[in-house]
Amino acid sequence: MAQKKQTNGAENHAGTTLDQYFAKDPERLAQNLARALEELGRAAASWTEAREKGESSDITAAPLADMIRTFSRVSEYWLGDPGRALEAQTRLFAEFMGIWANAIRRMSEENVGDYAQASTTDKRFQDPEWGRNAFFSFLKQAYLVTARWAADLVDGADNLDDITRHKARFYVEQMSQALSPSNFLLTNPELYRETMASDGENLVRGMRMLAEDIAAGKGDLKLRQSDSSKFRVGENIATTPGRVVARNDLVEVLQYDPATKNVLKRPLLIVPPWINKFYILDLNPKRSFIRWAVEQGHTVFVISWINPDERHARLDWADYIDQGIRFALDAIDAATGEKQVNAMGYCVGGTLLAAGLALMAVEDDNRIASATLLTTQVDFTFAGDLKVFVDEDQIRALDAAMRERGYLDATRMATAFNMLRAGDLIWPYVVNNYLRGQAPLPFDLLYWNSDSTRLAAANHSYYLRNCYLENNLSRGRAILRGKALHLEQIKIPIFNLATREDHIAPAKSVFLGSGFFGGPVEFVLAGSGHIAGVINPPEMKKYQFWTGAKPDGELDDWMAKATENEGSWWPHWHDWIIAQDDKKAKARKPAKSRKSLGDAPGDYVRIRA
Repeated sequence: MAQKKQTNGAENHAGTTLDQYFAKDPERLAQNLARALEELGRAAASWTEAREKGESSDITAAPLADMIRTFSRVSEYWLGDPGRALEAQTRLFAEFMGIWANAIRRMSEENVGDYAQASTTDKRFQDPEWGRNAFFSFLKQAYLVTARWAADLVDGADNLDDITRHKARFYVEQMSQALSPSNFLLTNPELYRETMASDGENLVRGMRMLAEDIAAGKGDLKLRQSDSSKFRVGENIATTPGRVVARNDLVEVLQYDPATKNVLKRPLLIVPPWINKFYILDLNPKRSFIRWAVEQGHTVFVISWINPDERHARLDWADYIDQGIRFALDAIDAATGEKQVNAMGYCVGGTLLAAGLALMAVEDDNRIASATLLTTQVDFTFAGDLKVFVDEDQIRALDAAMRERGYLDATRMATAFNMLRAGDLIWPYVVNNYLRGQAPLPFDLLYWNSDSTRLAAANHSYYLRNCYLENNLSRGRAILRGKALHLEQIKIPIFNLATREDHIAPAKSVFLGSGFFGGPVEFVLAGSGHIAGVINPPEMKKYQFWTGAKPDGELDDWMAKATENEGSWWPHWHDWIIAQDDKKAKARKPAKSRKSLGDAPGDYVRIRA
């Protein structure tokens, strides 16, 4: 199609002119395609060079083998019986015949819709040409019926155990997302038109970004989701004023400046996940939980984990508890003189906090008087799609890869999390960045999401084995410092928050975990997902949250009797904290004697992977 046809502006049905499908300047198009291939060569060189230098190593063999093994189990069921195999093939053939018959009808009748309809919320097929152009309409419908057919094969295979079926569904979804015709230049009408309109300039820009992103990922694709040039940690993101009041080789402890004359006597210690950086709780002044908590009269302390390297290879959960949580408690005592605190853990930070509380219960350390767990799992029976990546073979491969450097590359975990929502967090950016050639817009949340962290080898291996693989924490079989951890020994009040659409810590999993603690548990279910459901300031007046009775039985039964409340859960949590202890004290400012440690957000949060 390099040569432009003389169509005199003829239109394809009632919309796009056919001229848009031909290059304006064929010679310029050829030159740009050559430039795009040159940039693609740079990307390939970066990929190869990183592996030759040992800066990157591929650990995809175990997941790939697991996917092949899983699909083989599905195939065994359908191909093991000629009747079932014929049934499956006939079903797909009938779907294609339905598309064909529908196309014939559309040639002679008006107002005939597609045989296979995409969801109205599916952003991949919004361009009108997917419906009115016969070629693109067929591609779309063929893709939709094939993807649904493949998913039905998994659901219909009676020989699968629950784990294998879960994996098969996940892998089918990943392949379906990857093979969508919207992801390819020649099968996406919008991409094709834009390429012709710019004579291939979009591909030059896109392949240049691809080369830059592989170089930035040191041989792995570091998918850009936001314009990172617009953000500076400590300048326009993570800006709540405070100071670093303590530091060791693993953490910095931040204390924030008070905003009220009097404060709650008990300080608040926040334990964020080390898988991401703490400033998800301090993105900007309007969406900062930290700033809001300070304004409510909390003396807020936050652990800022270092971005680990080979020095931290042997640090396990006991070290993270001692050098993280207990070190922070010592810092709070030194800064305020308070012996008891309210603690809050987010995601895996909450899981570590729960493990720390169980260990502290054994050792009669009662400095934490109440605990808030945000989207935190302590039982991993219903841990969601992340369990797909955790089996003995895959963990063994990860352990071998981590032994080489002492940590897992940040890109690996970031990719795994993105795959949980590939339709939102991977393929739209692949298309827009590398095929459309459009740099993403600045967005603080996605900037944080891409500010990935490495994972220390011993810490990550302990987490995968004791939580996801063997579920030892909730079963009383997790061992730290030679002591077995028993969650039922945690007698302090727990505020346990789940979010309804969470894909990382599913609400069902969080709810189930409530039953393992030995003290009173206030279970709250917030609307939205893992991030938006947590970072939901009252001023935004968004979403809702549910409160109810003691979290016993099944989540659905609890929900049936729960009370729905409009807006943010934050004020409800604050009221719960006050109900535990409402004593006040004069506001405490970070000690001036610690000036040499610097201002919040500190140094560790600025270390890029």
